[in-house]
Amino acid sequence: MRCDAGSKDDPRGRPGAVDASHWYLVSSQSPSSARVVLLCGPSGSGKSLLAARSGLPVLRLDDFYKEGTDPTLPRVAGSSDIDWDHPLSWDAESAVAAIAELCRTGRTHVPVYDISLSARTGEAAVDIGRTPLFIAEGIFAAEIIERCRETGVLGDALCLSRGPVKTFRRRFLRDLKEGRKSIPFLLRRGWRLMRAERSIVSHQTALGAHPCDRDEALVRLAATAVGRDVKARTAA
Repeated sequence: MRCDAGSKDDPRGRPGAVDASHWYLVSSQSPSSARVVLLCGPSGSGKSLLAARSGLPVLRLDDFYKEGTDPTLPRVAGSSDIDWDHPLSWDAESAVAAIAELCRTGRTHVPVYDISLSARTGEAAVDIGRTPLFIAEGIFAAEIIERCRETGVLGDALCLSRGPVKTFRRRFLRDLKEGRKSIPFLLRRGWRLMRAERSIVSHQTALGAHPCDRDEALVRLAATAVGRDVKARTAA
């Protein structure tokens, strides 16, 4: 089962990780009614770390980025840089199809994306078995809230935020360590995202994601996993 949160924020082997697998009951029937928690937030806000700590299976939505040669990729205004923070840089149709198949059958195949190469490098199987809840995390998760709600697979939608300065520092150090892009590109992108963070959070919450910190997110995940209602759930 490919259910890790990837290299960014991956706490495997580190002390203090939370195993929340006891939150949910594993069904003895066919896995035909799984639900998804969509986890969004600005790049660097801690989505992958939270998803990994939850103990739930995770679908990495970043693997659905378009390839760098795609002519439909958007550009940053006044620049030749590709705008990887624009929803049009991402294949929403394929992401929704993968979520729907996971909810219906418990398994699907997804691309493996290398951010440093801006390219898909293979394909991987995702198998959540009979687990009735999984997380789909990525900066564009809020863009598909309504579609998941309409198809009846949405368990919850959460938007993480830790503040522009903290997010900038964490995002830059992570991207630099992983060699995602050149340093000039990372600095340009980081400065742009730091100034836009509040509007990014506002946009994602307007799409239906509940704004919260890590601790509240874990509480809501636990409640959703066992089928309890939570306060301030996303609007129907």
